[in-house]
Amino acid sequence: MARANRRLTRGSRYGKYVDGPDPLAPPIDLTEALDAIGEDVMAGYSPEQALREFLRRGGRDQDGLDDLAGRVAERRRELTQKHNLDGTLREVKQLLDRAVLAERKQLARDALMDEGDRALAQMQLDNLPASPAAAVSELNGYDWQSSEARADFEKIKDLLGREMLDQRFAGLKNALENATDADRAAVTEMMRDLNTLLEAHKRGDDTQEQFDEFMAKHGDYFPENPSTIDELLDTLAQRAAAAQRMRNSMTQEQRDELDALAQQAFGSPELMQTLAELDGNLRELRPGENWGGSERLDGEEGLGLGDGTGVFQDLADLDQLAEQLSQSYDGSRMDDLDLDALARQLGPEAAVDARTLQQLEKALRDSGTMKRGSDGQLKMTPKAMRQLGKALLRDVAERMSGRQGARELRQAGAAGDLSGATREWAFGDTEPWDVTRTITNAVTRSAGERGAFGPVQIRIGDVEVQETEARTQAAVALLVDTSFSMAMDGRWVPMKRTALALHTLITSRFRGDDLQLIGFGRHAEVMDIEQLTALEAKWDKGTNLHHALLLANRHFRKHPNAQPVLLIVTDGEPTSHLEPNGEIAFSYPPHPVTVAYAVRELDNSMRLGAKTTFFRLGDDPGLARFIASMAKRVGGTMVSPELDDLGAAVVGSYLGSRRGDDPFGAPGSFDDMFGRGWGRWAG
Repeated sequence: MARANRRLTRGSRYGKYVDGPDPLAPPIDLTEALDAIGEDVMAGYSPEQALREFLRRGGRDQDGLDDLAGRVAERRRELTQKHNLDGTLREVKQLLDRAVLAERKQLARDALMDEGDRALAQMQLDNLPASPAAAVSELNGYDWQSSEARADFEKIKDLLGREMLDQRFAGLKNALENATDADRAAVTEMMRDLNTLLEAHKRGDDTQEQFDEFMAKHGDYFPENPSTIDELLDTLAQRAAAAQRMRNSMTQEQRDELDALAQQAFGSPELMQTLAELDGNLRELRPGENWGGSERLDGEEGLGLGDGTGVFQDLADLDQLAEQLSQSYDGSRMDDLDLDALARQLGPEAAVDARTLQQLEKALRDSGTMKRGSDGQLKMTPKAMRQLGKALLRDVAERMSGRQGARELRQAGAAGDLSGATREWAFGDTEPWDVTRTITNAVTRSAGERGAFGPVQIRIGDVEVQETEARTQAAVALLVDTSFSMAMDGRWVPMKRTALALHTLITSRFRGDDLQLIGFGRHAEVMDIEQLTALEAKWDKGTNLHHALLLANRHFRKHPNAQPVLLIVTDGEPTSHLEPNGEIAFSYPPHPVTVAYAVRELDNSMRLGAKTTFFRLGDDPGLARFIASMAKRVGGTMVSPELDDLGAAVVGSYLGSRRGDDPFGAPGSFDDMFGRGWGRWAG
């Protein structure tokens, strides 16, 4: 057994974790994203726009696309402001100056040299052209007396050859340092074979076997290890295009100098001819690469040809990343992000942030909260609306709890006869607690958390209530003002939040009740919750309360055995009505006929037995007097909530109306609706 364990130990291998999601990262939490997306949707964004906006902003502890785009822009700015393009020319001039200085010293101390030859040599050195390229050409046949000077001069040719190759094949500059003639011959052979392969590919008669043979022979020159000729072409063309953009970015003087110097590379004009042939093949095979761009680099640090080409590849990477992160093009998706390029340019942390955003987008789609409709547009699913509605209900519960004191309930089973079953407490429940089950749940949970002898605390998740038989059904009509003034004065989103909270409460806790949502601007219409929450504000003059009441009364008449509950949210007096012929009449200031139509239909609601509550938004005294008189006329109530309390006010009014209570009357009536100690447990 010991030997077996030792064998297993010796066979174990450990290494750095280099790919995939962070194994220690917490699971993706959609709550924050869904809340933010829902808020934007209710503000008028499409679900697609809302999702994009959240991904752009990120979350509390998550960088968004804008943060990453800002870092990309900073990295690009750093590259362009740090470097310039005369690195190779500077290095050539330094080698040339060093060679000339060493030669002058040698001429001065060489006592055996003929004076005539010395004077001729010094004259040639004194009259060298200012242009490094011209000076190198002038000295090409010079008989160097100093071995040190000769070595430096040969380094110029060697440097130029390695730089030219490094522009096309990254890493060759270093690989060919101190190269032998055999090494240079091998590079030349590789380039000839490469051009032969590319020519065959242009004709369409190349084969995978031909490519494999090329890689078997010359694969050491291609660390990217391409598996097909197309992969090889992509790599070579991207670097060659970057080299061309670097050349385009130089001054004409710099280009002329380098062209003249290039003829001295390795002392072999054949090299330049082969490179030109390679560039021509790559341009023809990959015309879509950016061969014509340029960039201004005006920093202090000079770049050689090879390193400069690498910087231009980095700039191309950064430009592509900026476009990907913008997500502004048709059909853009988070999967478009090149995580490898992001890690290469900004580090692995940036790639982790981007991958998290990708997973978040995927989780939102895969979890059933967002999906594409038949029209191709992204939509929030009913599941998403329920989740968002629950969050809004929690907010409503917290506001109602803070506003109302806790009070004992003295009416056990007020909601109906007990059925004998129990279930977990949920917001809106009026049923009495099952004390035995609640305490048992608390003891079991506390023992698991603190041990058998730890303190027992009851939490909201422990509470169970006793199920009751069916209660009186209510037909609820929520009328919400959708005129432009609601959006203009910042009441658009609170109105939608209120509608969604009430919709969630009724569909989850009071399923026997029938809710109809009615929006009224210049005209009124019945809306489902998805339509209302996605409704965009429009410049539509008119507040057609008359039409909205017509639709509400039709809803009440369809449910003759239910208790009618009429809830009206508005910030203006009626300014339009529905004529008998179906036309919309508009008048501002409100016309007496328009007011009369609205009052008549409100009277019809009263005759149907509707319990009516007006929620007046805004501080207009005239509106306050008008709505107060309307409410008094039908024995209803007028409430003037702050925008943040609108949801709590509407939900409270609904709960009070269906129990026959006045939710804005006697203190503590909210607790009577929700059950004993509701204020301590809400949310």
